[in-house]
Amino acid sequence: MIKYQAAPYPFATHRIILALIFLIIFYFIVTELRWDWLPKYLPKLWQGLWVSLAMLFSTVILGFLLALPLGLVQVTGPRYLGRLAAGFCTMIRGTPLLLQLWLIYYGLGSVMAQFPELRDTWMWPYLRQAWPYAVLALTLSFAGYEGEVMRGAFAGVPRGELEAGRALGMSPTILFRRIWLPRAISRALPTLMGEVILQLKSTPLVATVTVIDLYAVITRIRQDTFITYEPLLLLAAIYMILTGLLTLLFKWYERRVPSMGV
Repeated sequence: MIKYQAAPYPFATHRIILALIFLIIFYFIVTELRWDWLPKYLPKLWQGLWVSLAMLFSTVILGFLLALPLGLVQVTGPRYLGRLAAGFCTMIRGTPLLLQLWLIYYGLGSVMAQFPELRDTWMWPYLRQAWPYAVLALTLSFAGYEGEVMRGAFAGVPRGELEAGRALGMSPTILFRRIWLPRAISRALPTLMGEVILQLKSTPLVATVTVIDLYAVITRIRQDTFITYEPLLLLAAIYMILTGLLTLLFKWYERRVPSMGV
């Protein structure tokens, strides 16, 4: 006889206790700590938040577009391109992101500054700033990790589905667009969600190359006010909220994927 376990009651005792503990901690943080500095720095915090979000979404989109060919070429070949792609992913995954960021900013940025022809072009006002190198470093990092994920996702699509598409007369381009790519993305979604959240947590590193993101603003607040814990608690709360919103977004998309046709 099969016994069915009842679903957990939404108002279970342990959840009520955890909610009360959270409310007590929240009340203590709001009433006992100093927040008089917040209105003064609120505009800078908003500006830093937008910079962090711009860094996140731009590098995730660009990195994913680069990860697709990195993963695909390791499965389909040619072999020498597959080895180059695998070597790139191994190099990115084997070195710290902070080191990659510094090498690109201090290395590539210094090399570009040595060419007078480049300084006379329209690109120089942008290339002399820090954010293009930060975007490049974060993009390459995301592509290196996600390229390996997409390699496994492409390889994991059942061959029978691809053979069925070929039997229906689909061209390689249509087969990739309508079957192989959607199925690979659906398989990679859980890992992709984790990589995007890790990318969010990596964005504070851009402050080390003078990009004024949210973390840089918090650091400036701590230096100006000599207050340590309150700005850090605010920073942690913001990142927790952003992580929760990203998780809900991916969960919503995952629920829609099974109903999407090919």
